[in-house]
Amino acid sequence: MSERIAFVFPGQGSQAVGMGADIYDASPTARRVFEIADQAIGLPLSAICFQGPEETLRETINTQPAIVTTSLALLAALQVAAGASEADAGEPALHSPLQPAYVAGHSVGEYAALAASGALGISDTLRLVRERGRLMHEAGVACDSGMAAVLGMDAAMLTQVCAEASERASAELGAAANAPNANPGMGKVVLANDNAPGQIVISGARRALDLAMELARERGAKRVVPLSVSGAFHSPVMTPAARGLAQAVDAAPLHDATIPLIANRNAEPITSVAELRTELAEQIESPVQWTRSIEYLAGQGVQTFVEIGAGQVLSGLIKRIVKGATTLSVATAADIAPVAEQLRARLGV
Repeated sequence: MSERIAFVFPGQGSQAVGMGADIYDASPTARRVFEIADQAIGLPLSAICFQGPEETLRETINTQPAIVTTSLALLAALQVAAGASEADAGEPALHSPLQPAYVAGHSVGEYAALAASGALGISDTLRLVRERGRLMHEAGVACDSGMAAVLGMDAAMLTQVCAEASERASAELGAAANAPNANPGMGKVVLANDNAPGQIVISGARRALDLAMELARERGAKRVVPLSVSGAFHSPVMTPAARGLAQAVDAAPLHDATIPLIANRNAEPITSVAELRTELAEQIESPVQWTRSIEYLAGQGVQTFVEIGAGQVLSGLIKRIVKGATTLSVATAADIAPVAEQLRARLGV
């Protein structure tokens, strides 16, 4: 009987100039994924990944498709190493011969998981990701906002901190917070990413965020670290972006997933087109329930998690959430052959 394995895909913050360059050189199939990405979004994304500059790669509108493309290129190369045919035309195989029990992605990584699930092709996935990044960047520019990582404070205490900070910030703003043209997130800060025990990200409008950071420090957080992002992702600040994204998601040619995807919003498996459309549209203004997602997978008997993409951020989080979990990383060309060999044995391919 084959082992229950999950493929997981990293999100924003995992990017680094040079990511994907070695697999582009080593694998014709990975190279094909980068070519598809460049064509799909109409700019030299591969060059931005490989050469930067860092400032350009760090722009949300570029970062998001760059991260997803790198993950999908590595996944396609992994499938070839496990026995799939090299792709010289068309879109490479992403979900065979290695078929995990589940897929999941952190924030924008959910789009790599979507493609890996069989629900959307590579080109359509990347066009959707590019639009997501554009809308999120615009929403962030329209409302001065940001995010911060809070270490060493539990979710209940931090929820209280955010509620108090929001109340104070809204009182300071007065009528401006409820003006007809006000951003829905004005004066608000919320928990955005429950990444692992003791590591939670908060997100919100600038004044509310600053107050929450101050309160968190006063009430015993070990560290509070502002994040280098262009807006308050996964908060009400993104509500205008969510409305725009819903239209793009409705137009995307989604199919039912052949591999269940664990949704960021509620940490539950989804497969139907209707469920996927709702998840993608609402995810950018909703908290990422990463801790619950990994706990759910462990509860379903998943013991091995394969992180596919730049860096090893998720592997570190998973080990903190599930003691004794096995994590495998596919981040470079050198990882492909040994991980493919292990997975073929574990999955009985």
